[in-house]
Amino acid sequence: MSDPRGPLDQSTVDPDPLVQFGRWFDQAATATDSPEAMAVASADHLGRPSVRMVLLKSFGEDGFVFFTNYDSCKGHQLADNPHASLLFYWEPLGRQVRIEGEVGRTSEAESDAYFATRPHASQIGAHASQQSRVIESRESLDRKVEALEARYAGRSVPRPSWWGGLRVTPGEFEFWQQRDNRLHDRIRYTSDGDVWRITRLQP
Repeated sequence: MSDPRGPLDQSTVDPDPLVQFGRWFDQAATATDSPEAMAVASADHLGRPSVRMVLLKSFGEDGFVFFTNYDSCKGHQLADNPHASLLFYWEPLGRQVRIEGEVGRTSEAESDAYFATRPHASQIGAHASQQSRVIESRESLDRKVEALEARYAGRSVPRPSWWGGLRVTPGEFEFWQQRDNRLHDRIRYTSDGDVWRITRLQP
């Protein structure tokens, strides 16, 4: 692996930001336990922002995918204002990647396929939690889990209709490399039709 503190320049990055992201992601996987951890920022219809950590489950030419409860705060915000910003921070490598783009739901088939791979207990949890809503106590949540465990004992758990994937289709990438004296390297890719325009930003 090249020196992660070394220069990052327009002349050395891949012309395809997805390829560049894949290289950095693979390097991050050797340096941190959770390279897939990312912050997702959204805003409501009044422009008030929210941010939270989620796990990236796949990425490719069609976008970056994570899964959630569609009735959660982020689910409602991204339905009302379908634009998001993603941030990956890989501290051991001194790197960040920021991605901005439009958001849409994955297909039901894709959501079903991923839900089927989740551990049984996580499938139960998706049914039990009305994410982001007020609940009177932890005990009441535990009772819901127990009832669902009894209901689905020895049976497959179907995906709840309110749970599924969200896909961010990138329109902009920014790759950030830590350098000495806070004079960090910042390389931005912006979509220009079928090509990506690469520019350097001041630190």
